[in-house]
Amino acid sequence: MSALARLGLMLARDPYEGLQRVQSASGSIAGFGWGPVKYVLMFGPEANAFLFANSGLFTVREAFDVLVPVNGETALIASDGEAHRRRRRLVQPAFHRRRVDGYIARMAENADALLDTWKEGETLDVYASLRELTRRTTVELLFGDRLAADEELLGGELQTLLDGIDRPYSQLVALRAVPNPFWRKVLEARATVLERLEQEIADRRMDPAPRDDVLGLLLDSRDEDGGGLTDVELQDQAISLMGAGYETTSAALGWAVHFMLTTEGVWERARRELPPGPPTAETLKECAYLDHVVDETLRLFPPVVMSARKVAEDFVFEGHRVPAGAMLIYSPYVTHRMASVWPDPDTFRPDRWDPASPGHIPATPASFLPFGGGQHRCVGSVLATTGLKVTLARLLARTELEHTGAPVRPRSITAMRPRDGVPVVVKEVRPA
Repeated sequence: MSALARLGLMLARDPYEGLQRVQSASGSIAGFGWGPVKYVLMFGPEANAFLFANSGLFTVREAFDVLVPVNGETALIASDGEAHRRRRRLVQPAFHRRRVDGYIARMAENADALLDTWKEGETLDVYASLRELTRRTTVELLFGDRLAADEELLGGELQTLLDGIDRPYSQLVALRAVPNPFWRKVLEARATVLERLEQEIADRRMDPAPRDDVLGLLLDSRDEDGGGLTDVELQDQAISLMGAGYETTSAALGWAVHFMLTTEGVWERARRELPPGPPTAETLKECAYLDHVVDETLRLFPPVVMSARKVAEDFVFEGHRVPAGAMLIYSPYVTHRMASVWPDPDTFRPDRWDPASPGHIPATPASFLPFGGGQHRCVGSVLATTGLKVTLARLLARTELEHTGAPVRPRSITAMRPRDGVPVVVKEVRPA
């Protein structure tokens, strides 16, 4: 069996262990493949720093070609060069921290509405419950109340879209190559979402009253020449942001609750730190330990296990020549679990993020990259981390939960989430 086939089988069977085994055996760089089919895996902070500092050596359009039928031709994740820079400049202001701070009250209200439905003594999958909350809040914040009224419909179609790209690369290539019922369903789901978005965009162009949701900000955004996003660009950004926004955030919420309930003292310490009253931008700044919990969760279970670039020009890294045309893979997951970077890497230890803690090692953009890095770093990272803190703060303030002890294992490489959920017993729900 070829090295490439062995790698493919290993990653399909267990991508997490498979990637770590490749790094352990090969160090910072490994190559697989033959002829025109070449894969290069690069691991660790030095490799990440090289990748982010030399973006001109790579393209993302070819690397993420399999995602284009779902996310769209103009989505940031599949854009390169000046087109990417222009779109990012137009999209980024909608996710500035000042804008995100204005969403905190809605995030807290929605979390409280969910907790009001929980019953003391019941056993529930807290991940599934928080996933529905995150989806509803994401649709409201991105697209306003009118589209939020269709949240259940949009959520179902969005899940079909996400299922369409939540598969190994080889499967995605095969599904696109041959007509099949699964891929037809994915494309039909995208058409349904697009139809609703087109109507919403048309309605807003007819009634240009200012709106504070992300879609309103994107409609109003202008570059230095006075140009804005086209309708196609708006639709593509909307679909990719909507899908990524709730899938990755809800996965991180599930892992955070799991670790907070199964690591002695974490839940109690995080709750003691909370200021009284609903969270605000100012009171969240006082929750340093909750920040550490969020960072440690994203270190152990980053939203994306691995990402890719297509090599556009030959280059040399640590004495190894990498040819143009190769597919380059890098892995936040592996970097975050390298003992040479993060001592005791498999242990959930929020204190490692405290500058006053013994053994604290400052993170860098190359050693801690849950949202990627460089020019293609996730534009919604502030929205995601703020949503995590607000939801966890309301859980801590209002509930007592007990983990059932059932094993919690990961699945997926596009949004590493708990495979069978996070079952908990609701011991108490306090009034808002």
